[in-house]
Parts: sequence; structure tokens; C-alpha cells
Amino acid sequence: MRRYLRVVLLCVACGFCSLLYAFSQLAVSLEEGADGGGGKPQAAAASWLAGGGRGAVRGAGSAGPAAHPGRSDRCKDFSLCYWNPYWMLPSDVCGMNCFWEAAFRYSLKIQPVEKMHLAVVACGERLEETMTMLKSAIIFSIKPLQFHIFAEDQLHDSFKDRLILKEVDSLLYVDTDILFLRPVDDIWSLLKKFNTTQIAAMAPEHEEPRIGWYNRFARHPYYGKTGINSGVMLMNMTRMRRKYFKNDMTTVRLRWGDILMPLLKKYKLNITWGDQDLLNIMFFHNPESLYVFPCQWNYRPDHCIYGSNCQEAEEEGIFILHGNRGVYHDDKQPAFRAVYEALRNCSFEDDSIHSLLKPLELELQKTVHTYCGKIYKIFVKQLTKSIRDRYDRPPKER
Repeated sequence: MRRYLRVVLLCVACGFCSLLYAFSQLAVSLEEGADGGGGKPQAAAASWLAGGGRGAVRGAGSAGPAAHPGRSDRCKDFSLCYWNPYWMLPSDVCGMNCFWEAAFRYSLKIQPVEKMHLAVVACGERLEETMTMLKSAIIFSIKPLQFHIFAEDQLHDSFKDRLILKEVDSLLYVDTDILFLRPVDDIWSLLKKFNTTQIAAMAPEHEEPRIGWYNRFARHPYYGKTGINSGVMLMNMTRMRRKYFKNDMTTVRLRWGDILMPLLKKYKLNITWGDQDLLNIMFFHNPESLYVFPCQWNYRPDHCIYGSNCQEAEEEGIFILHGNRGVYHDDKQPAFRAVYEALRNCSFEDDSIHSLLKPLELELQKTVHTYCGKIYKIFVKQLTKSIRDRYDRPPKER
């Protein structure tokens, strides 16, 4: 009986070794094919297993052995680990099992990195404001950002790229007077919360109906009790292009590109806030298509001008600051202007970002004579967390 058992165990061991060898040779051929040439596969400088986490993943596509002198001889040949289990190798030769490390290297090469798409329309004297918005988006975000900037002719030379959105699946549109106080990744993640009918996400125009504009003055249909604000708009463009919208012009449902101009012609004498009014009309007739996010994702002077009325911001801080009505550039809301000036003047240097908070808090303390200034701590609550999280991330992820 023991003899049969030994034979079975020997067969299993031989089969396992053969299988491992076959997989190692397959991985060799895959890596050689991915590199576009022959020769022995070289170790990636930013191996996910040995090099550490998300930062390594992000940099794996561009880094090479030269980025880490002295490490280029690690895991050169799969046979090294095939014939020698990794725990028997010196630590400076192969920190992990070479086969699995190479397998992860190959998977990193072929898996695309998700991009977040951010769109803005820059008109008139909005260059500096737009650049400050883009800076705030870059400082804290983790995943790569692709900007889509639509500008008037005189501003074209100030921006590098102008891209058409026909192939973009999802998009975050913001006004130029937006400041991100936490990573764009976080609002981008709200796309996963859409149900099957929702195509876009926006915040309410007001939390307090007594000071609401639409419910008091609008001469056209609007969404919900107080309307919606289009300064921060997250969109699933694929769904938007496919959807047929209900409307009050015809019994036939119309696509996005076919409904806008007829709506504009019908309501042009009643529209005050341009595209925002059109969006309110569209989502009035198609409320199932809208995901409404809290006011802290689109915090405006109206949320504090007569007293605080954004409870979510009081609890967790402001996520996205919206300085509409030009408050970044006048003295009407000094708390908003203080945050804008702090981000406008800081650079991408770590020391500059790290030292941002103390001077900003001192400036905000000078604004307590205003209603917004009295609750100035909500302006730095999330910003403090975002800066701390930035320095907790690996350097390559910043």
C-alpha cells in the first residue's frame, strides 16, 4: 500500500512540476511578445509585488530597469525560480517568487489605466480662474485626469488640447469657478451609484426653499422643489447619447442632440440662467434620469449667506467649492476668496501644499464678521484631510 502511495505522490509531484514549467514558458513567451522582441525578460522597475502598491501600478507603464540601478538583475530568468524555490534564494536576487512577479508584470502591461475626464468651458477673462480650478483638480487626484477645455478663440493658445467628446464614456463638467477640496476620484466614484435609468448627477440649486430662485421666480418647468445647479455635473455620456427624452413639445421622445435647440426656441424668452435652465426643463420631464448628490459637492455662497443651510458640509466639510457670482474676485464673500487665493498662489511643490493650511486659517479667521466666515472651519475641514491623505500616499501616486 505504501509503495502505491509513493508512486501516486511521485506522479502528482511530476505533474505539478511539468505544469509549473509549462506555465513559466507560457509567461516567458507572453512577456517576450509584449516587449516586441526576443531575449530574456527583464524585471520591471516598479513591480507590483515587490515594489509596493498602487503607486507602482501607476508608474509601471513608463518606468524601466534604469530607474532603479542595481535591481535590473532581479528575476532575469524564470528557470532561476523554477529550479530554486524563492525562499532558498538570497533576498537581493528575488524578493518574491519570480514566476508570479513576472505574471503580474505582464498583467499590468495589458490592463488599461482608467482615466477621469474633466470638461470646462472658459470664456472672457476666465483664464486664471480656469487654471486655478485645474490645479486644484490635479493636486489631490489619484487616477489620471484628461481635460477637455472649450475656449474662445483668444484663449486657445493658453490651453494645449481641445478634444471632442464623441468617444468619451463618462465626463465631469464643471464651471471655471470650481475648486476641488478633495480628489476628483471621489466624485467620479458616484458613477457607480447610478441606477439603470440615471444618466447624470447634480446638486440642488437650494436647500432652503424660502431663498430659492426657481420656486419663486422661474417661468419654466424645473426639477424637484428648488431646481438643480449645473456648475458641477457628472455624466454617463454613453447613456446620454442613447436615451430618448420625454418633452412638452411632442409626444415623440427625442435624443439629446435633437431636443436642445427646440427647447431653446420654445423657452428663450423665459430663460435666465442659460444651459442650467434647459437642464432643469429636461429633468423636470425625465426625473428618473437624474442622480442628486448632496450640497457639499457643490457648495455656493447661498449655502451660508443668510446662515448655514448645508448640513452635510457642516458634518464633513466642503468637498467642492463653487464661487459663483464672482465672489473669488470681490469682497462680498471673503471666506470664498481666501480659499481661492490660497490655491491660486500655491505651487505643486510638496512644501507649498503642506504649508497651505496655516496661512489660510489665519485669513479665514478674519472673515468671521460674515455669515460664511462664522463657519470658516468647514472650508478647511475636508481640505485638511485631503492634504494629509496626499502625504500618506506613495510618492509615485501624488
